Amino acid sequence: MRMTFGNMYSVEADRSKRLVVISAAGRVSKEEVKAAAQEVREIVKDFEPGFRVLADFRWLDSMDSSSAPHIAEIMDALAGKKVGSVVRVIPDPHKDIGFNILSHFLYAPEMRAMTFETLADALQSLSEDPTSDVGR
Repeated sequence: MRMTFGNMYSVEADRSKRLVVISAAGRVSKEEVKAAAQEVREIVKDFEPGFRVLADFRWLDSMDSSSAPHIAEIMDALAGKKVGSVVRVIPDPHKDIGFNILSHFLYAPEMRAMTFETLADALQSLSEDPTSDVGR
């Protein structure tokens, strides 16, 4: 399943791999993040606990600061469905728009949240996850 919002934010799911991929590129508006939050809620409603999320922000230039409540909605939806791990790709640590801070408040302590500078490192991490079907 794939949903794209204005070519800036997309949400995809591969149920067989128990993986949700969230990507953002360019300048992302509050409305795009709001629509993505709704799509994430729809996609994960049938997922079993322990699924993984890959959040790819390699091409993100900026995100409207008023998007923060909708980012929190996405993270809350993932936490509510007991996401097993979240792997983020953020090449420039200065562009981490609060994900690490929000992770401490919204995710259970046992949930793994990791941030990598390259997609290759993020995919390697996903493939090494003992509960993962990614790369198999």
